[in-house]
Amino acid sequence: MKEDNKIINTRAADNLSNLKMNRRSMLKGTAALGLVLVEDSLGRVTQVARQTLSAPITNPTKIQGAPPGILGTRSVFEKPVKLPSFTSARTPLQDLYGTITPADLHFERDHAGVPFIDPSKHDLLIHGMVEKPMSFSLEDIKRFPVFTRICFIECSGNFRTGKTTLTPQEICGLTSQSEWTGVMLSTLFREVSIKSKASWFIAEGGDAALMTRSIPLNKTFDDAMIVYAQNGEAIRPEQGYPLRLLLPGWEGNTQIKWLKRIELTDQPYMTREETSKYTEPIAGGKIRQFSFVMDARSIITFPSYPLQISRGWVEIRGIAWSGRGRIRRVEVSVDAGRSWQEASLQEPILRKAHTAFRYLWHWNGRATLIMSRAIDETGYRQPSYRELVKARESKGGYHFNPITVWEINGNGEVFLVNDR
Repeated sequence: MKEDNKIINTRAADNLSNLKMNRRSMLKGTAALGLVLVEDSLGRVTQVARQTLSAPITNPTKIQGAPPGILGTRSVFEKPVKLPSFTSARTPLQDLYGTITPADLHFERDHAGVPFIDPSKHDLLIHGMVEKPMSFSLEDIKRFPVFTRICFIECSGNFRTGKTTLTPQEICGLTSQSEWTGVMLSTLFREVSIKSKASWFIAEGGDAALMTRSIPLNKTFDDAMIVYAQNGEAIRPEQGYPLRLLLPGWEGNTQIKWLKRIELTDQPYMTREETSKYTEPIAGGKIRQFSFVMDARSIITFPSYPLQISRGWVEIRGIAWSGRGRIRRVEVSVDAGRSWQEASLQEPILRKAHTAFRYLWHWNGRATLIMSRAIDETGYRQPSYRELVKARESKGGYHFNPITVWEINGNGEVFLVNDR
């Protein structure tokens, strides 16, 4: 037995010596890659940062690679970024694959910046026209049955025009899609026992703007959620950490981030965000209010500005979405709208979700205009810019969802066509 123990101890010492040698070799090898490694109290080496390569690696099979790390990173050769302004940051739609937006590329729209919130000190108060006012901690909410769904969020002001040199990101990059996880709002409302006369609720955020919106109660019993996770992880601070209201298919401004209070009422509060803002003019000199649902829309993301294509076969690609349900059909025109052909839709085709489409086209080298239009399951068809202006007697504003038109010139260069 003592001899066996001696053998085991000798092997352990040899393994420890080899481990130390491997660690030194790994540290030495990764230095050439510009990697930063740290060793924890247990002697485990962890990669914590990657730096830009100072010199190209001609043969990666001859150099020790990076070890497993505490967080994954993109290749230094892949550099998708959001386009920020003072109040928003737009998703690079033209750079994405598939329909799920990486959490760090999800668009942002803030009214007083992104607050720093300690989840252990953050509660959700539900009160007003209820039998049992209650305050829920994040841990309380996580104890309720979990529900997960995929849907898009879109800012109702998601439209830009005016230049021919705009990318999909600049035109309508204030929409993104995630897999959201949380609890159905109806579950929490059953806990507090809503009074029969309640018909609205007021949602308030925990940012410096105290963003507040009035929401009809019937949305609650459709698909409203309180979410705390996004794409498999806790929602990012920019998206409302630790809690946000999710109202699938409705304008982003109603989906209150950093949610801290819900008050049940029998009427809307007529807040700033639903009177002087987030309303839009329509024909007859009237103003449309509480226009919650985002109408069907699509955009070709390839080819688009600033790309240049070559004659021959081109796969036209893009996304379509509707706040009213599933996308039923996407039509593509490659002859300036004179004729329309049905594009192929990529499964899964989900309700109130981005749906990818594609259309194979043989470009003969002649200048033309290409465009797409979405039709949802209600039969609604995405209008042209001119149709929208005629119906509303105004240009731009909230809930403006026109067909996006791209010009392809004889050199294959792609530019945006405005006001068509």
